[in-house]
Amino acid sequence: MSNNKVKIELEYIMQTSPSILFNRLSTPSGLSEWFADDVNLEGKIFKFIWDNSEQQAEMLMKKENKVVRFHWVDDSDEDTYFEFRIEIDELTGDTALVVIDFVDEEDKNDSMELWNQQIEILKHGLGSH
Repeated sequence: MSNNKVKIELEYIMQTSPSILFNRLSTPSGLSEWFADDVNLEGKIFKFIWDNSEQQAEMLMKKENKVVRFHWVDDSDEDTYFEFRIEIDELTGDTALVVIDFVDEEDKNDSMELWNQQIEILKHGLGSH
């Protein structure tokens, strides 16, 4: 049984304001534009729907225009999460999106590629490419 989760951290420069980006990361309607086919919210639980599958994640942290952190409900490892962090470069003023995720070691490259694809969809939706 492989439970070797590794932390990945990916950074993307986004041509948009932190508030617009935060909306795409923290609301069901925003997340359904790029992260899943559909997203429903029940309390603190976000239901992410892809094709015929559904996964639930609890929002653990939300700081306006800064960070959103989720934990997959079916993941028994309490220390894992996926997080969207918005950082502003003090020198350039660029808005960066940092994605932090915990993935199975053997799936690391696939997971990184999947995040790259999802963020491309996000950038496209924001007109930021």
